[in-house]
Amino acid sequence: MQAWFNGQRFSTLQGSYSAQQNAFGALRLAMACGVVIAHAGPLGFGEGNVGATTFGRQSDLGTLCLYGFFLVSGFLITDSALRSTLRQYVRARLLRVLPGLWACLLVTAFVLAPLAALYENGNLNGFWGHPEGPFDYFTTNMFASMEQFPISGLLADTPYGQVVGGPSAFDGSLWTLRYDLAFYGIVGILVVTSVLRRSPRAVLVMTAICYALILRDFFDAPTWSARPPQHGAIGPFPLIGAFAADWTLMLGFLFLLGAAARLYAHRLPIHNKLAMAAGVVLVLSLWRGGFFAVGLPAFAYLVLFAAVALPKRLSAIGRKHDYTYGIYIYGFPAQQMIALLGGTRFGMLGYIVLSLLGTLLLAVPSWHLVERPALGFKTGSGRTRRRSIGVTIPGQALPILHPPTVRTAKTRFGRLGRIGRRDASARHSRITDAVPTRATAARRTNWSYQDTVPFLSGAGSASTKTVTVPTEKALPLPQAQSGGPRHARPEPASPPH
Repeated sequence: MQAWFNGQRFSTLQGSYSAQQNAFGALRLAMACGVVIAHAGPLGFGEGNVGATTFGRQSDLGTLCLYGFFLVSGFLITDSALRSTLRQYVRARLLRVLPGLWACLLVTAFVLAPLAALYENGNLNGFWGHPEGPFDYFTTNMFASMEQFPISGLLADTPYGQVVGGPSAFDGSLWTLRYDLAFYGIVGILVVTSVLRRSPRAVLVMTAICYALILRDFFDAPTWSARPPQHGAIGPFPLIGAFAADWTLMLGFLFLLGAAARLYAHRLPIHNKLAMAAGVVLVLSLWRGGFFAVGLPAFAYLVLFAAVALPKRLSAIGRKHDYTYGIYIYGFPAQQMIALLGGTRFGMLGYIVLSLLGTLLLAVPSWHLVERPALGFKTGSGRTRRRSIGVTIPGQALPILHPPTVRTAKTRFGRLGRIGRRDASARHSRITDAVPTRATAARRTNWSYQDTVPFLSGAGSASTKTVTVPTEKALPLPQAQSGGPRHARPEPASPPH
């Protein structure tokens, strides 16, 4: 059965995935734009999110995009954690989320909010000293707790303000960032405890538990199309605040599902027929009910399938300039300002076009002036970067060990050999090559780090450089893990999403 899935009939996600040629960037960009489009309903016209009625009110376009964000984030963040030390991982995650968030809070509080006050009131009287003023907005939300959404009582007359019955949020999309940071923290715990590398089945168990809880809510619901019930709050926690239990369960399941897909990519079959079946299940579940039971896993499979099956030319999207995070965090305030200025008079389509253009006007500077410079600090100096990704400095020979014998090689590389046989991190991050003996080296004079880490073969770092090994000397110790920086994309972000 395993051979049937692993290659004799279906290819696997590992065999189809390349770190350099995949559509994750294009998918994340489309999802970020999908959130903006979905918000056009409530922010521009006081209606539900686009797609809510089409999907039987089980979900909508924006929520589906959010689910996709967390799925992709789980996959890519886990991949990053497997290739990084704990210090590298934490630094990369914080630099990807916080600088862009802080800039967004500052722009919203000290540029957009004063403009809104001038437009609504004609002056700034009472703006700065308001109990929920701009300074409180920044300091309250600077760690993504998002305990304050309005600023100085503004935006009450917008379509969304009329729906909520008072001052409305300037940036409602930021509520998901606390969940991003929390899940990043969970992955960090799995890294520091070595669970991610040595006991990846624990991630499968966590995913199964979340899915079992979702199924319990589904079978307890009065109808197949009922949304999951709310289960109160989790927390609050210092700095980051409280979490809605139902959203924690749903988003956590998608994040863990992405993480499990990365850890077991060598066993996850990828095939057109399976994608077609998943598509049928997704459509039927959205139409007739059962989305939370069977539609979510089907949706997750379609996203992963699209990431490796879409045309390779889409891999260029987001590789050099990743505007996804900026679009996600600036879409909501841009749409609020456009609605305040009367942009809805052009109808739904016109408002969506203005919203996307206005969002880009903020997202593009965010990437070039804030996010990309911040990401430059992820790896430190060039020497540190070369060391972290296992690159040998040009001009320096690889280390040569003692004269080769099978006994010496076994002693020197015993731990690496055990990785290939028993270590779960080898099974799931695919570091499985044992060090060849003298006889093997005599037949094979050239090998590459790409052979050592086949799943990361498309990483585009020096791990793909070919190293010539003299047959009369012992083989150098290969870098068993590529520690290169993760893609310069969000989160999910996660949204960095």
